[in-house]
Amino acid sequence: MQVERLFRALDSDLFSNRNFMPQLAFPTILYLLAATALWAGNAVVGRLLVGSVSPITLSAVRWGLAAFILLPLGWRVFRPTSALWHNKKRFLILGLLGVGSYNALLYLALQTSTAINVTLIGASMPIWMLFIGAVFYETKPGLLQLAGAIVSLVGVTIVLTRGELLSLLTMEMVAGDLFIMLATILWAFYSWMLSRPGSSTEKQWPWAEFLLAQVIIGFLWTMLFEGVEVVGGYAFIELNSWTISMIIFIAIGPSLISYRFWGLGVAGAGPTVAAFFANLIPLFTALLSGFILGDPPQLFHALAFALIVLGILVSSRKK
Repeated sequence: MQVERLFRALDSDLFSNRNFMPQLAFPTILYLLAATALWAGNAVVGRLLVGSVSPITLSAVRWGLAAFILLPLGWRVFRPTSALWHNKKRFLILGLLGVGSYNALLYLALQTSTAINVTLIGASMPIWMLFIGAVFYETKPGLLQLAGAIVSLVGVTIVLTRGELLSLLTMEMVAGDLFIMLATILWAFYSWMLSRPGSSTEKQWPWAEFLLAQVIIGFLWTMLFEGVEVVGGYAFIELNSWTISMIIFIAIGPSLISYRFWGLGVAGAGPTVAAFFANLIPLFTALLSGFILGDPPQLFHALAFALIVLGILVSSRKK
């Protein structure tokens, strides 16, 4: 109960801050760092499960389990008197963009594309965030934001090329690259929608109910995609202790915890600044992969981290 009261208090404080370029509070930074670290773990696990679980099946099982875990805390959101039914169109879109599409496309991308291509294309998030904000939300980017986007992108590129920038010249586009590009654009729209509740009263909802509404609707979208995979004969899953443990991890960490923290982080920092933190995902992925493979961090990791953080600091400064 104390944890839930703390989340509600944070919701009230963070949602009340609507400045486009707010000062970053320490809890907001922690939320965004935790979310990106967990999503880095999701990318690593998703790659490890290639060949053991088909991509759409993995996404469906993940979100089905996440919904089951969250249901005891948020089931009230589906009562007939719930405000969800007055905002059903909005949540149909949120569920499609944030849960249904992004993760299915990510797992599809990992089937055919290399890790360097997927994470590099995903690192274009701040650029798409600025573009969508300018076109659809009448929020023009400033020079500091553009400069921060470039600096952070350079840092990400250093990580992905392991300090050898000339390797970019030999990269080739495959189907997976297109999947992750589409996923990145959809996630940018999702983040902007989170920061613009409009006439919805969701900022007053208990956190579990707000998240469960997205998870359940996203799971339903995923099951539609799963039907296509099943009909096409591409669905499969190898159940053993290893795959089950990996699925449990992505259902709790990168699903429930990270989405909760990302929502709090976006509310506190704004969608554009939060997108710069997403550039930390490739760095965390490199470090996590290095730990699993026994490859210690190198000097270029420190340089990349410094550039990514510098980009965040530059972009988050007020005009």
